[in-house]
Amino acid sequence: MAGNVGNRDDRDQASRTRRRGQGQLEAQVLAVLGSATSPVAATWVQERLDGELAYTTVITILTRLLGKQAVTRSRSGRSFLWTPVADEAGLTALRMRRLLDERDDRDAVLSSFVSALSPHDEQVLRSLLKDAGPEPRSEPGPES
Repeated sequence: MAGNVGNRDDRDQASRTRRRGQGQLEAQVLAVLGSATSPVAATWVQERLDGELAYTTVITILTRLLGKQAVTRSRSGRSFLWTPVADEAGLTALRMRRLLDERDDRDAVLSSFVSALSPHDEQVLRSLLKDAGPEPRSEPGPES
């Protein structure tokens, strides 16, 4: 019976990890990486997460973040050192851009997104677009 207790603890931890969701885990790992003053090993990240995640889970998350171009890695002996490229906001922006890139109807997606914004968010977006300056003009298309 005592052997089952350890298995139950493992299942409970796995269940908590699943409930948090991939996005939350990625955000936690990025936050820890962001607190580093230089590139760090996965074990360093795991230790700062209070051992809450298995080493293999940390590696999986870091590898996913690498695929999303939110982190970089460099070889150090037989392992890698990891560096954040994006913070949590940057990761969310990468996700949004990836989702938008997957759609053929980008104009419709952007239109739906903008029409669903709160007045505050719309004002922030307008301000950001204004500060970004004008885009180079392209030739007018058939819809112009």
